[in-house]
Amino acid sequence: MGIQGNKQTLTILYTNDIHSHFEMMSKVAALISREKTAAGDSAIVLDIGDHMDRASVETEGSMGQANVDVINLTGYDAITIGNNEGLTIPYDILESVYAGLLCPVVCCNIHETISGAPPSWMKQHVILEREGIRIGLTGATAAFAGFYQLLGWEAEDPVQAIAEQVEALQDKCDIVIVLSHLGLTIDKRLAETIEGIDVILGGHTHHILEEPLMIGNTAVCGAGKFGQYVGRIVMQRSHVEERFTCIEGSLLPVDKSVMEPIVEQAIMRHHELARERLTESVAVIDRSLPIHYEEESPFANLLAQAVLQHTGAELAIVNSGQLLGPLPEGEISSGMLHGLCPSPINPCVVKLLGEHIYQALEESLLQEFSSKKILGFGFRGYILGGLAVDGLSIHYDKQGEPYHKITDISIQGQPLDRQREYEVGTLDMFTFKIGYETLALGKDTVYMLPEFIRDLLRKELSRPGSLEETLISRWIS
Repeated sequence: MGIQGNKQTLTILYTNDIHSHFEMMSKVAALISREKTAAGDSAIVLDIGDHMDRASVETEGSMGQANVDVINLTGYDAITIGNNEGLTIPYDILESVYAGLLCPVVCCNIHETISGAPPSWMKQHVILEREGIRIGLTGATAAFAGFYQLLGWEAEDPVQAIAEQVEALQDKCDIVIVLSHLGLTIDKRLAETIEGIDVILGGHTHHILEEPLMIGNTAVCGAGKFGQYVGRIVMQRSHVEERFTCIEGSLLPVDKSVMEPIVEQAIMRHHELARERLTESVAVIDRSLPIHYEEESPFANLLAQAVLQHTGAELAIVNSGQLLGPLPEGEISSGMLHGLCPSPINPCVVKLLGEHIYQALEESLLQEFSSKKILGFGFRGYILGGLAVDGLSIHYDKQGEPYHKITDISIQGQPLDRQREYEVGTLDMFTFKIGYETLALGKDTVYMLPEFIRDLLRKELSRPGSLEETLISRWIS
């Protein structure tokens, strides 16, 4: 309860980085409902971002409406956005789906480029009240500034933005909570450098803190990912003049056998509707396109062609692991492309030295790279896969020594110059040093939003002659 004798108590329940794991959401809702009942009127429920993920059929088919409905039915009191909401859902659609949200979206480090103000659906802070306890909430999301600028937003330094909001809240509130989709490293910095934060609820790096990490008077928390846990923090004080302190903190494992029926029914309905919307036909092809992860294959070649056509670069380099299976003969639907290429990854253009291109291509011939498991940064595949290319030809010896297998590389008919810079069409994932790290050594990166690589595949399938081109060998043994 909120008042125990002379003591005031507040229970904070939170989730983070659910990433549209709809199979867990009704179970999460059931656990939250149980804990809210136990806490009475002195509980608040918060989400720390990346609730949405367009790798999910429900999110893709409803552009986030399915997530909003679940948030409403679960009874969240406030949420912040993660990079998946901010960078993968078009601005006008996000504004539309959040119009039906029954709780505030709290984020203080994002504003519109033109107006200089936060979007209409976003608040820099809010103050909630439970049993006479005034709870100040602010939040921030990872500042991928270059990406946000392309979408018409500016991403400010989150540490400075949070410091300003905490200062504004301190005299008005009994407890100050930060919803931080920034990662554990920055959460620690916030706790160390900003006075007045009582609780930091963290996400983005999917960290699991079974008990709060106490830094000074600040409880730093994190509940992992995918709805596996609900975080629970109990704050208490004995007198009105005292500061609230954390007296209990834990992660509650979500029981997969218990669900909230209303939430489950909503999810099932959204699943049906999403499947219907994604039946739109995008192409009809007269052959199947196989995919291989350790050698060249037509479907991976199609992806490389699609990136080269879209970017207009001199050559294109992509990884085959973006594709989760072969493209079958016959009618191709938007849902099929989504299922085979679910990653919310964008194309980009970088200037790369020939030496770095050569290094990445040599790595592609090694099983330790092609079979490497990759997590995060938009990648929703299973393994990295080898590199597929367009605009260049590679001769190599399978039996050669590692890093000395390639005997010749030509780009548009000319020998590769290791000291020259080339314009390379590739994937934004590589610029974050994921997978083939030498591809992150380029400069003058130009990110191309909002198109995902599955959108590029859709266009390439309609280009005359594209299927025949996939059969042209680029890797010659």
